[in-house]
Amino acid sequence: MNYLSPLEMMYKWEEEKSDKVYLSQPIDGVWNNWTYNEVMDEVRKMASYIKSLNLEEKSKIAILSKNCAHWIMSDLAIMMSGHVSVPLYPNLSAETLNKILIHSETRLMFVGKLDGFSKMQSGIPEDMSCITYPFYSEDYPKWDEVTKGVEPLMDNVIRDDNELATIIYTSGTTGDPKGVMHKFYNFSFATTNAVNALPLENESFFSYLPLCHIAERLLVQMGSIYTGGKVSFAENLDTFADNLSTASPTVFLGVPRIWTKFQQGILTKLPQKKLNILLSIPFVSYLIKKKIQNGLGLSKSRNIFTGAAPTPAPLIRWFTRLGIHIQEAYAMTENTCYSHVSFRDNIKIGSVGQALPYCEVKLSEENEILIKHDALMDGYYKEEGQTNETIKNGWLHTGDEGEIDENGFLTITGRVKDIFKTSKGKYVAPSPIEMKLSANKNIEQVCVVGDGVPQPIALITLSEIGLSKQKEDLIKSLEKTLKIVNTKLDDHERLHNIVVVNEEWNIENKLLTPTMKIKRNSIEKKYKEHYSIWYHSSNKIVT
Repeated sequence: MNYLSPLEMMYKWEEEKSDKVYLSQPIDGVWNNWTYNEVMDEVRKMASYIKSLNLEEKSKIAILSKNCAHWIMSDLAIMMSGHVSVPLYPNLSAETLNKILIHSETRLMFVGKLDGFSKMQSGIPEDMSCITYPFYSEDYPKWDEVTKGVEPLMDNVIRDDNELATIIYTSGTTGDPKGVMHKFYNFSFATTNAVNALPLENESFFSYLPLCHIAERLLVQMGSIYTGGKVSFAENLDTFADNLSTASPTVFLGVPRIWTKFQQGILTKLPQKKLNILLSIPFVSYLIKKKIQNGLGLSKSRNIFTGAAPTPAPLIRWFTRLGIHIQEAYAMTENTCYSHVSFRDNIKIGSVGQALPYCEVKLSEENEILIKHDALMDGYYKEEGQTNETIKNGWLHTGDEGEIDENGFLTITGRVKDIFKTSKGKYVAPSPIEMKLSANKNIEQVCVVGDGVPQPIALITLSEIGLSKQKEDLIKSLEKTLKIVNTKLDDHERLHNIVVVNEEWNIENKLLTPTMKIKRNSIEKKYKEHYSIWYHSSNKIVT
């Protein structure tokens, strides 16, 4: 089957929707809009400028920025000029930034919307050329300056399907990031078939998760390109709620922690007991649901997704009561974010949905999930050995453990590689236990560990609700959860105690990935020396 490339789709909308707004971005509280025609004019001028630099064919060009209109324009200009994009997380350490730039052989970099750029700047090689964005200018030549007077590239450049389009460095919950290579065909195959299956058409998207991550790049950037839609951006964390409410997208993707934050925000204003009473009164229930949906900015959303990490089933059920039907999805950078999704009219809570069209899935003897389709990665850049370990006989070995029911619904049961052995010699899979503990609204994050001690212990951080509780009430709540969870576990899995850690796990202290998954190895290294002391505490809840 022939698929149109991202550039071909943009040429189509440039002609058919020239005056329709494509990108909308708040800057200092004022929304700035770019039509399809205006976007493509900027892209064509920047592509022309890049070509004037006479870089070697298919050079690597990096993008270091938070999400903004010029991020998407940069990516399109890199495609049009015949080069390969290397999108980077906007909060990398100088050391990691330097490693990636050198490993990828990047020749040019766009530097845009960033916090604390001064901490990263030393990681940029001295001989590297950089271009900075309007509105967020660093001390480099500015976008508007370098394109001033430049004749736009008027040819409708078509890149070959098999040309390398991008190298995406995974955030990595363990070890150094690996560069996942994707050709143009992979974007075309994955987006076209996903858009048709869901289905999506002329959608409105809200962009706030890192565009350098495959989920945001495929759903928001490519999704908007393939549906002729609109993308609105968040300005910052403080304005996030207002920006989302104003944008009112028809498609929204939230990672589990965002859903937890939304829930906590609602319960702060409307305690659970009062909410239960209001939801039990028919007409009042309708008004409350609409008020909450409008307040969150989700009143127009027809597809509401969650992914990147496990979302507790009780949390999804809680939102379902509010008329917000969350669709779990499952995919990886290595398969172009094309694998499984819950369709809005066929949600099975607790599963990550069914396989998308043309996606084959099976389980290994160890119940590892294996995926095969035409848009698997071309491999890890310069890492043939790791590529061969990950893709064997055409099947992508995900590292995730799962179950598939008779209707094709996939349930993730853990990580093959996350299994640890207690001092009793028993193996424990932490992920399912963590999901059970997450039902307690006092818990923000949880990591079950147990290497070197007889029974597993749970390390947790407290949510805003948990932090507001009296210590005695908090301990009672956690003790109750511990008792309930342990009754559902085999003897060797039962938690010895719960440890409340004081330090928040976040991206800045490198205990969370940029998509807010816990970095298990980093947490293990930080706390392992305390395991024995905590284990031998006389308290079931250690604070």
